[in-house]
Amino acid sequence: MKFKLYLSTLAVAVLAACAQPDIPQQAGWPEAENTGDFTADGRLAVKVEGKGSYANFDWAYQNQVQTINVNTPLGNTVGQLCQDRQGVLAVDSKGQVYRAQTAGQLSQQLLGFELPVQYLHIWANGKRVADAPYQLLSDGRLQQFDWVVSRTVNQAGQPRILLLENAKLSVRLVFDEMDTNPEASVQQQCAARG
Repeated sequence: MKFKLYLSTLAVAVLAACAQPDIPQQAGWPEAENTGDFTADGRLAVKVEGKGSYANFDWAYQNQVQTINVNTPLGNTVGQLCQDRQGVLAVDSKGQVYRAQTAGQLSQQLLGFELPVQYLHIWANGKRVADAPYQLLSDGRLQQFDWVVSRTVNQAGQPRILLLENAKLSVRLVFDEMDTNPEASVQQQCAARG
């Protein structure tokens, strides 16, 4: 019974997300000079070889520290990914900490494939990574670092959907809310570093 209730709730949330009008990414993906601080939350889906996983997320990018919490639909954090000037780390639900120099190395170590976490904040803001090869596809999507990136925005011009695809997997982030003027943070490194 609880499972049916969960499925019904999930279906309503997905339909509500589909009902909001989205606007395609603006023409071009300008080069990112720097990315301002923001906080965001929403839902994410990862599809690997036809199998999908779904979760909620809350995301903060402040003082060049990027923290993404992956949560259950009930709000319990099942994992955290954090990137700062010292590298990247992940914390699982049991408090085990995993470290690497890059997000690609860490995701390869933990998941068996590389996720472009170090670029998400740039692409979510409709920009491309500076000084890196790229191509703009005829339909307006960005191709960079072996990923094809598409983005839609809401009426306020903030990200609504960010979709990343490559030959092995797709990652879809659906934003419920984004605050580009978050309360100031003094955090200079990942909290899990102590």
